[in-house]
Amino acid sequence: MFEAAQQAYVNTYKGIAPDLPGGSVPWVRRVRDSGLSRFREIGFPTPGDEDWKYTNVRPIAKQSFAPALNGHNGIDFTQIEILKDNRLGSCRCVFVNGHFAPRLSNLDQLPRGVAVMSLSDALNHRADELENELGRCVPNKLHGFAALNTAFLADGAYIRVGPDCDLECPIELVYVSTGDGDQPQVSYPRNLAILDSGSRAVIMERYLSLGQGRYLTNAVTEIVARTSAQVDYYKLQEESTDAFHVGGLFVNQHRDSTVTTNNIAIGGAIARTDLHVTLNDVGARSNLNGLYIGMGRQHIDNHTQVDHRAASCTSSEFYKGVLSGRSRAVFHGRVVVHQDAQKTDAQQQNNNLLLSRDAEIDTKPQLEIYADDVKCSHGATIGQLDPNSIFYLQSRGIDETTARGLLTYAFANDVINRFAIESIRNELEHHLTRTLLHGKHVEAQA
Repeated sequence: MFEAAQQAYVNTYKGIAPDLPGGSVPWVRRVRDSGLSRFREIGFPTPGDEDWKYTNVRPIAKQSFAPALNGHNGIDFTQIEILKDNRLGSCRCVFVNGHFAPRLSNLDQLPRGVAVMSLSDALNHRADELENELGRCVPNKLHGFAALNTAFLADGAYIRVGPDCDLECPIELVYVSTGDGDQPQVSYPRNLAILDSGSRAVIMERYLSLGQGRYLTNAVTEIVARTSAQVDYYKLQEESTDAFHVGGLFVNQHRDSTVTTNNIAIGGAIARTDLHVTLNDVGARSNLNGLYIGMGRQHIDNHTQVDHRAASCTSSEFYKGVLSGRSRAVFHGRVVVHQDAQKTDAQQQNNNLLLSRDAEIDTKPQLEIYADDVKCSHGATIGQLDPNSIFYLQSRGIDETTARGLLTYAFANDVINRFAIESIRNELEHHLTRTLLHGKHVEAQA
């Protein structure tokens, strides 16, 4: 269906592959070539693909996106609101149009035993360290966007937290798109985080735009949590509402590890996130929290999969959506309990609030259980604001618009309250206040 667009990416790859970071390293070339081969084989997903039946990528595939240029030298701190202060006290890696911007970054607070650097530097200078790690978490049969990211992987963040290291300051990855230029651009952020045994870290990814230009962000993050490691991961996606965002988070967990993922999707004309968590050994625990807020004609798609492959593992998933205007959301949560995963405890819930008659949600919670000694549940709800609750607030002197905003805020804030890091929780509560109480998301039913 998209043969011409597919061939354009293949031609671009052939022209720039030798000059990509690590291009002289044989195994790096093999990884990239395998990504391109996979992309040539399957191309872009179509509505005929079961996992993409509700998300049409034609607006992305028919557009010609050029590789994003390195333009961070013209950007300063005053242009990026989040860089004006550092309330989180984080160690920051900043990327502009997918390229590392050392002048805007702050990596001075890293303790001994922790390495945070651009992936391009790691590929050029520490390639041997990445050979058995990069790409291991991403399923081979995933969609063409992930294959395309692998083919063009060049920059992003490489994080290594040594054994028994408790990293107190969060690691913050900030991806800024300028959305400028005569031709729409695409960036391919690729992040790899490895937490060795007994280590602990907080990782936060942000995706934002300086303008309303049309561009594509095609991002992949891999996290490896070894024995007893603990990871709190946050992703805040607030791209331009004219832009496209396709992201993937892939997590491999080992014995007694704990990984909590928190995903918030606000921006993007089309925004898709794939989250795959694999519990490989006894005692692994995974918590998945998510919030998506759509307005106008936005399309937000969340596909999650948790693979229980070992006994006595726990997973808990809690996603909420708020949709207004003519926006549409997709949620597909799949939990697979394999034959050897006895004594699994897996819980999943997806709740959605529709603020207008034209808003739409397609939700599909799914359990596949091949073991007999398990404790599993799943469910989904779709509803509107309760008229009685609105009337009650109005009877207390609150106007209808404010009443609707307060109820919507309370619904969404239920996810934020699950965030363990207070400074991040406070920031996102403020973000919700600005978006839901003072923004344009609160609508009356027609």
